[in-house]
Amino acid sequence: MTTPSAPDPTPSEPRTGGTGVWFVGARGSVATTAVAGCAAITAGLHPATGMVTETPPFAAAGLPSLPSLVFGGHDTVSCPLPKRAEALEAGGVLPHGLSSAVRAELAAADAEIRPGGPLPGDTRTDADLITAFAGDLTDFMDRRGLTRTVVINVASTEPLPSPDDLRLPASSLYAAAALRAGCAYVNFTPSTGLHTAALREAVAACGLPHAGRDGKTGQTLVRSVLAPMFLQRALAVRAWSGTNLLGGGDGAALADPAAAAAKNAGKTRVLSDTLGSVPEGEVHIDDVPSLGDWKTAWDHIAFDGFLGSRMVLQTIWQGCDSALAAPLVLDLARLLARAHEAGQTGPRPELGFYFKDPDGGPAALADQYTALLSFADRLREGR
Repeated sequence: MTTPSAPDPTPSEPRTGGTGVWFVGARGSVATTAVAGCAAITAGLHPATGMVTETPPFAAAGLPSLPSLVFGGHDTVSCPLPKRAEALEAGGVLPHGLSSAVRAELAAADAEIRPGGPLPGDTRTDADLITAFAGDLTDFMDRRGLTRTVVINVASTEPLPSPDDLRLPASSLYAAAALRAGCAYVNFTPSTGLHTAALREAVAACGLPHAGRDGKTGQTLVRSVLAPMFLQRALAVRAWSGTNLLGGGDGAALADPAAAAAKNAGKTRVLSDTLGSVPEGEVHIDDVPSLGDWKTAWDHIAFDGFLGSRMVLQTIWQGCDSALAAPLVLDLARLLARAHEAGQTGPRPELGFYFKDPDGGPAALADQYTALLSFADRLREGR
């Protein structure tokens, strides 16, 4: 396995333009919803519901404005963003008429999407691919005159790599390219990304902020609220089981048991970190193609009360992961761009509020939110 080199030095000519947001998986549901949503909010067509960075505590934190964001990315599929948005609108993910209203913005972002990889039959080495992906990033920044760019992985979940694998997983190739191009990095998926020994030296040398992994949008969001309740009320959790029914690209990807295992690791970590141990029970993920981009998540929690009285709490979460995730990735793009501007480096545990598998910090959502507000205060002070 080839170990990537440290990032290239920053360009001698400072850029003075907007902020780039480069999606890995740029033609997927999450990226399409984020681009369409940013355009809709900027045009005043819809409010910024779900965007924490649009709430009062972040008003003076120096975050890049939504109109200043410039989108691009990598993907291995060819369906253009306007067509993808039409399909999401037909499925009820985007509101009626939005794909037409923001078609120009979608087309502009689609023009900045470059072929990803490796594709079947690709003979390039890992080093070749990293160089090509980093070149796409630097070309994007140079042509658009961007001050900085945040790379966000929103591609389908990969199986965890085997110790015997001779090649880096695709997510790690993109992550290495982000470092090479001098870009802050977010892993919104459970895929490996920066979490590989092959990138350890490059990560340590990069001097860039990064955050991840696996966005916390639905079932695990609820778990991160409920688990502290049981702990603080001294209620003994005996078992915690769950089921996810979902379709779309995520459903197809997670039909692979290895990919599902990577996804479930973050769901389990929330319970382990909060309760101190993992209760009995598992999470099952079922691919139901007819659900499209919609998901139902069910949890069954068995716990003991006073004098051993046995009780059960059940929750049902029905929603659209793309609509839940899109405001979060826009938040993260703005926060990491500002952190980069403020000279912050390395993993950002303050952003654990957004992740199932954060870079340290507290596990409970309320404590993570407090840490995020403290982070906003420091950004406001430019540190």
